Amino acid sequence: MRAIAYVTAIVVAAAIMFFIIQSPEEATSTPEQQAASSVAPEVDVNTASLTLNVPDMHCPFACYPNVKKTLEGRDDVVSVELVPQKEEGVIDTPQVVVQYKDGFVADNAIAQLGELGFAGSTVVE
Repeated sequence: MRAIAYVTAIVVAAAIMFFIIQSPEEATSTPEQQAASSVAPEVDVNTASLTLNVPDMHCPFACYPNVKKTLEGRDDVVSVELVPQKEEGVIDTPQVVVQYKDGFVADNAIAQLGELGFAGSTVVE
């Protein structure tokens, strides 16, 4: 009797997994959502970007998120993105592109990264 229960549980679990894998992604959206997503985001004309080399940034799971959170927490920073890496899940080029507003001082951002433990950061020329 116990064997029949186990076999039934396995068959049910396999069927559930099959249907989960086969079900299409729910990508439906309302016309309002489609219209909102087709509108271009507002761009601040007074922004620029630079690349920072952060040699002590070794992993994409803790280091990069800390660098990103720290820099994006500044009022003069719009966004921070990791430069494209050769291999996913590994930081082989420890650089970030910082999009910033007027009034951004790179030395202040570098000092802030140094306080966070990322000493030796520099602006890539």
